[in-house]
Amino acid sequence: MVVLVAALLLLGVVLGAVVQIPLPLTFALATVIGCWLLIFAVRERACAQRRSR
Repeated sequence: MVVLVAALLLLGVVLGAVVQIPLPLTFALATVIGCWLLIFAVRERACAQRRSR
């Protein structure tokens, strides 16, 4: 949960800086954050399935 909160805070900081950074860098950062959240979701789902067994 802490990782998710950190990711959302980082996303907020990046979105606040979008006006000041070039567009390709914005897309690169958005991709990194999206991948991080996707990996987090997959890991959480896998842990939840293991706990339910």
